[in-house]
Amino acid sequence: MNYYLKVLQNYANFEGRARRSEYWYFVLFNMIFGIAAGVLDSLWGMPVLYALYMLAIIVPSIAVAVRRLHDIGKSGWFLFVALIPLVGGIWLLILLVTDSNPGDNEFGSNPKEVMV
Repeated sequence: MNYYLKVLQNYANFEGRARRSEYWYFVLFNMIFGIAAGVLDSLWGMPVLYALYMLAIIVPSIAVAVRRLHDIGKSGWFLFVALIPLVGGIWLLILLVTDSNPGDNEFGSNPKEVMV
């Protein structure tokens, strides 16, 4: 949950690096909250809460994905790879699960080494 809150605090920060754990815990809690919003919407009969949640979370989601790509030494523009049907999404997923580049890179110091 701390990683989710950390991403929300850095909601528009597209610089620096994000560890795999930061990205994937954010994705996990994002899915949990999205499902909960969807369930509440279905109980209320109005698809408003889910739409508002997704609208509010889009910028932090893109920002943490860009920082995750920075962690492996790729530009944030690689997110557009996901627009290529089938192959692009799989390639982006492989990039997002790749381990951090050791040491510093052009986007900053390795957050894994900073936290140790």
